Amino acid sequence: MKLGDLLFLRAALALLTAAAIPASAQPYPSKPVKLVVSSAAGGSPDLQARIYTQRMTQLHGYIWVIENLPGAGANIAPERVAKAPPDGYTLLMASAGPLYFNPTLYTKLPYDIQRDFEPITQVSNVPNILAVHPSVPLRSVKELIAYARANPGKLRFGSPGSGSSQHLSGELFKKMTGVDMQHVPYKSVAQMTTELVSGQFELSFNNAPLVLPFIKAGRLRALAVTTKTRLALAPDVPTLDESGLSGYEVGGGSGVLAPKGTPAAILKKLETDLRGVLNSAEVREQYAANGLIAVGSGSAEFAAYMKSEIARWAPLIRATGATVD
Repeated sequence: MKLGDLLFLRAALALLTAAAIPASAQPYPSKPVKLVVSSAAGGSPDLQARIYTQRMTQLHGYIWVIENLPGAGANIAPERVAKAPPDGYTLLMASAGPLYFNPTLYTKLPYDIQRDFEPITQVSNVPNILAVHPSVPLRSVKELIAYARANPGKLRFGSPGSGSSQHLSGELFKKMTGVDMQHVPYKSVAQMTTELVSGQFELSFNNAPLVLPFIKAGRLRALAVTTKTRLALAPDVPTLDESGLSGYEVGGGSGVLAPKGTPAAILKKLETDLRGVLNSAEVREQYAANGLIAVGSGSAEFAAYMKSEIARWAPLIRATGATVD
């Protein structure tokens, strides 16, 4: 046999062997990974995803395709991913709604966030900031509580809808202080923020990344943050826990999950790579610069946190009557 024929035969055999190897036996990832995000482009979960996916590409060679599927209370994205093949190539970046609130808020869901998914890591905590319009003569949480008690029902707090983290932050505040404030729901967080800045209502418990620019510009006044720790971008703003509401905490943030049945080896690699990136100084600094707190927990820890948060919020959601058929 001629040398040329021998080399051709070897090359052909190599190609046939590679083609015969099933995708499950190839090193992961061997093709682009689709990350389905439960918010619109430019929303907080989308921003978080673009930060860590870029770093994972640089460090580990992942190729990402980000698909934004907002709407229906952030339920479209998890429904899509729950039905995807469990091969590690379709993942979910879910916001607090699907992770913690929607299991109680919605009487019927086309997925079960605990039964149909494999939790990989909690990506972040997303603080809300209790902020008032400058026309409101209140400069502390103590003054706000005193005013609300003296004027029941007069203060209005806005949110992007019943069952949102902004709405439930306000309801938790009402429950812990015993004050009466009116809830004003809007169709979107952008509309609600615009209306607050223009003085159409008095206060909100809004996502930090959305209100920090207005606070710095003097168009809103920050009274407190909803997380247990202060924000690096607003170190002078106390927490609600520090302000007399012991145990107050809202900031469940986002997380990454895979469809149930995804191979354990793929889940482990995703968990290791994601945690390494989210716990890196570079990504933590990028998150902090946007008013976010990077978490990067283990899969078991994230699963336990989801379970505890669902249980923690269920009674309050039921008490508000904020359920959706």
